[in-house]
Amino acid sequence: MSRLFLIAVILLSVALNASAQILLRWGARSGLGASDGWTLASLLQVLLRPGILGGLACYAISVAVWVYVLSRVEASFAYPFLGLGFVFVALASWQLLGEPLTPQRLGGTLLVGLGVVVLAAS
Repeated sequence: MSRLFLIAVILLSVALNASAQILLRWGARSGLGASDGWTLASLLQVLLRPGILGGLACYAISVAVWVYVLSRVEASFAYPFLGLGFVFVALASWQLLGEPLTPQRLGGTLLVGLGVVVLAAS
């Protein structure tokens, strides 16, 4: 199996995980508190929101893909790529959710991305 293919599968897992974060954030934006207290019905109402369901589905698929990755490559090679999730989430939350991307966040995000590149190249 080619190294390029394995990196693509790793990036797929990272992208799915980051997508889960964005979807969960989108689903949680309207709040999680029930006005009349927490009941089974209110909990189900929250869990059945499209963003929450989509986020959980992305998590489940990302775990399956990650298990596949770990069956093929060393954890010490694959794990640093998870840092790219910070980059993906920062950029996606800025673009899709309108969250601020301050100079400090951007700088830190770029440092994390650079660190992943350095580790992956070793």
